[in-house]
Amino acid sequence: MLSTSIFISLRQCPTPFPSSSPSFLRFHLSLPSKFTRIMMSAHSSNSPLPDDRIVVGCGGATMDYLLMVDGFPKPDEKIRGTSSKVQGGGNVGNALTCAARLGLRPRIIAKVKVAEDVEGRGILEELEADGVDTSFIVVSEEGRSMYSYVIVDSKMKTRTAIYYPGYPPMTPTDFSGSSLSSALDGANLVYFDGLSLKTALAVAREARRRGIPILVDAEMGEEGFDNLLNMSDYAVCSAKYPQAWTNAPSMATALVAMLIRLPSLKYVIVTLGEEGCIMLQRSHKADDAQLEEMNADQCLASLYKKKDSHKTYPTCISSPVLKLEAPGLGTLSGRLLVGTAERIPHLELVDTTGAGDAFIGAVLYDMLPEKMLPFAAQVAAGCCRAFGARTGLPHITEPRLQPFLDQNPSTSSAQ
Repeated sequence: MLSTSIFISLRQCPTPFPSSSPSFLRFHLSLPSKFTRIMMSAHSSNSPLPDDRIVVGCGGATMDYLLMVDGFPKPDEKIRGTSSKVQGGGNVGNALTCAARLGLRPRIIAKVKVAEDVEGRGILEELEADGVDTSFIVVSEEGRSMYSYVIVDSKMKTRTAIYYPGYPPMTPTDFSGSSLSSALDGANLVYFDGLSLKTALAVAREARRRGIPILVDAEMGEEGFDNLLNMSDYAVCSAKYPQAWTNAPSMATALVAMLIRLPSLKYVIVTLGEEGCIMLQRSHKADDAQLEEMNADQCLASLYKKKDSHKTYPTCISSPVLKLEAPGLGTLSGRLLVGTAERIPHLELVDTTGAGDAFIGAVLYDMLPEKMLPFAAQVAAGCCRAFGARTGLPHITEPRLQPFLDQNPSTSSAQ
């Protein structure tokens, strides 16, 4: 098996890593003569959804340089790697690749102009091979495409990513009115990862004007990110985001606080890795005044008690529609749902890189929540069974997905 040496240094990274690596990347990598390059081809048996669903993604698309190691290095420590791979990455790039393999028709608007370099060409080639429309990506004659270094610890089952943002960034002026209009024509949903906020806000305003629903990945928003949240219909959050954003004392009360403060949100999901996810869906029923009141924390605790620890496949447990109380924060009519993750056998768990992006890619498929959460968890589990963010992304014909597809997926959770 090929091996790789890695140690902390001030030296510049050699080929095949980018020759213009920024100064904050201090890894010197003695690599095999050739990286394994994985190109993902489109699956010929993908079939479009009945409504030929188009999704537009606005955000990051990178080239990932991945190394597998048996333990993350300490500063100035030299260790040996076990395998390596070069593959497309980035939140939106991964999520749209997932969506394409599930039969959707994705289009991408990148946060950074793709440069005419090796990484830029690879980014475009891989997205196009999987059926992602890249015609709205701006290619720059100068600059540097976005790329990432990803170190995967095979023993601890963790991954560490360091990304270089690339340049020049996209700005609203890079889109003419006709280009933006064409990008959004026929779109059923627009997805944002929160990067390149000025461009994202310009796209979001036009989507909002057209009445196109907006989903936002609330993971790391720059200053002004709240403006994007305020225009969003749906949000998928990282584990720490809801409480950090609301300063609420618990996860359940944080989700209630988010929907109170963001009246346009129909639902919010927080992903919790191997612990699954939690979803709060708003209710607008006319008889909400007659609903039973319940403390949000108590409601969530009651759902966790209903989890079947013997089931290894993803499931979903839902409360009825209630008046959920968050003491000191307010009350919201809605229902809480707990989605479990697949319990992947230790020997089958390879790499969690991109699992959250895979989850969002499946959410874009747009099912009713009881089907959406287990389906998305199953798609994310497929991602975790292979090295790299895209290697294990399943196609819609994957046998593991079939039990979750017995309901019409075009029945939207937004209804």
